Amino acid sequence: MISQKVRAGREDDYRRWQERTSETVRAFPGFEGTEVYPPASADSAVENEWVVVFRFAHLDQLSAWLDSEARRDLIEQGRDLFEEPPAQEVLVGGTPVQDSVTAVISHEVRPDQEQDFVRWQARVLAAQRTFPGFMGSELFRPVQGVQGKWVAVFRFDHRRHLDAWLASAERTRLLGEGRAFFVSYDVRKVGSAFGSWFRFDSRAEEGAPPNWKQAMCVLLALYPTVQVLNLTAGSRFGALGVPGYLSLFLSNVLSVAILTWLLLPLINRALAFWLVPGRARPLRTEVAGGVLVALCWVVFLVVFALTTG
Repeated sequence: MISQKVRAGREDDYRRWQERTSETVRAFPGFEGTEVYPPASADSAVENEWVVVFRFAHLDQLSAWLDSEARRDLIEQGRDLFEEPPAQEVLVGGTPVQDSVTAVISHEVRPDQEQDFVRWQARVLAAQRTFPGFMGSELFRPVQGVQGKWVAVFRFDHRRHLDAWLASAERTRLLGEGRAFFVSYDVRKVGSAFGSWFRFDSRAEEGAPPNWKQAMCVLLALYPTVQVLNLTAGSRFGALGVPGYLSLFLSNVLSVAILTWLLLPLINRALAFWLVPGRARPLRTEVAGGVLVALCWVVFLVVFALTTG
């Protein structure tokens, strides 16, 4: 991720330069996509800060692009477009989720203070969870030889909620505590889809969905799995003379494997709008998610009633 403060009046020149850059990077192995984000709101427009995300499949492929002669030539060509050298962070990991408003904060952590910094970040996360609209965060460690800073990325459902956290007395207090662990920090706010590049693992950082939602989803995946296995593998085990206790064990192994690595990940992605904790949602969305799962139950019941009755 590269943040660049474009000189006033040079926006069109910058766009043309960035188009050349995007065209050049497409030829590099492992390239997956480029996203360009103009200043996200009136407050950032004053600084005219643009954000570009280059996404690669592997770190070594990204490094090849960052160190390439082609990129150095482009940087030289565009040098007079910017007020100051760009800020760059390399973030390793993450998978897409829905759009949101994202803040990226890079920290230059003091030597030998990493563990204290991580514990401080945990206190920051605990405070963030109490603020409306908080959707999760990830902490990215330095990447040796590529990225020397720690980078915290966190999401809120709306810019006003993000700004409320950034301007809060609680965050000011925590920053006062944290200055013992880092030399400097830099904040950038990016709207909309930039947040979708990151995982923000709900189990690790926001808690798990409520038990009743988990139970509904497990039943949604388990019922058809057991039915299909009874009609296929179960019958096959019986024909082979496998004892009942062993047949049941093998069927359970297959059920657990199918649920763990196939069906539940699919269900979690399909119902993320309803399952992901910490996400502000209206009552109608909560009801719609529950009704959708119940309707799927009914569909399976009807299908198996017609095919096995």
